[in-house]
Amino acid sequence: MAKGVMIVAEQRDGALRKISLELASTARKLADQTGDEVSAILLGSGIEGLAAELGKYGVDKVFVGDNAAMEPYITEAHAAVVAKVVKENDPAILLLGASVQGKDLSARVAAKLATGLATDCTDVKLDGGKFVAIRPMYAGKCFGEIVTSATPAMASLRPNVFPAAENAKAGTVVKVDAAVDAASIKSKILEVQKDTSGKVDLTEANVIVSGGRGMKGPEGFGILEELAAVLKGTVGASRAAVDAGWKLQKDQVGQTGKVVSPNLYIACGISGAIQHLAGMSSSKCIVAINKDAEAPIFTKADYGVVDDLFKVVPELTAVCKKLVA
Repeated sequence: MAKGVMIVAEQRDGALRKISLELASTARKLADQTGDEVSAILLGSGIEGLAAELGKYGVDKVFVGDNAAMEPYITEAHAAVVAKVVKENDPAILLLGASVQGKDLSARVAAKLATGLATDCTDVKLDGGKFVAIRPMYAGKCFGEIVTSATPAMASLRPNVFPAAENAKAGTVVKVDAAVDAASIKSKILEVQKDTSGKVDLTEANVIVSGGRGMKGPEGFGILEELAAVLKGTVGASRAAVDAGWKLQKDQVGQTGKVVSPNLYIACGISGAIQHLAGMSSSKCIVAINKDAEAPIFTKADYGVVDDLFKVVPELTAVCKKLVA
């Protein structure tokens, strides 16, 4: 009989991603309601030492697949090993992150397990013994409650939404065979281009300052970079700004970019098309700066400033500098 909650942890360059700790804490919260175990699958090369950190956040057992074939991430290889571990251990619930890697992996694993998958969830719960996943639908216009009839019940959780809280457990390491048949791998990593800017990824940032068409050009983003630096945040952009070539696609926030949930989201010169709102509406606090008082972004904003952003942002930056000094 299926039992327990299992997560698929993510790591990059030998360090756990923030979403892994959020998954562990969420799984612990669910498992405590039924008295079950929390287990994690951790794949990579030279990563066994990360199991202890997962243990700090509530994981009882870590299935470690330490193999050169697991680094860098390749969908077919990871999906094959994850599916094998899940089938051998039969968890009732399987959680992954709705990150770039998690979205890619979760769909493939769900197909291998012939089970349902609730994606990009902003809440999960147990109701009458059944796992219920809550996710935004129709570009955030409503929320749906998803119940999966097959086992395991799978869900991918939106990064930066679920709290990561320490709850020390054993974090016992169980080594698994992560060898894969090379003939089954249809893709190959030819080159890895790393972002050397040192900036926090949008999906993990606590503060995001975003610019849209109102920035008037790539040079306009300079004032947003300055504000983001003061607030120890990162800079994002709307699709209009990315399509215009002012920012890179990796900086795009929205339904066709990255879905973010920072503590503070400052939208500058962004009108607020439904696709953009779908990507940032779960932010804890939203500030909008726009000359158009009728801009849709103000319907989602906690605080709004109807004025010229090129006047407001430098003044806001100056005040913030004094506050954090």
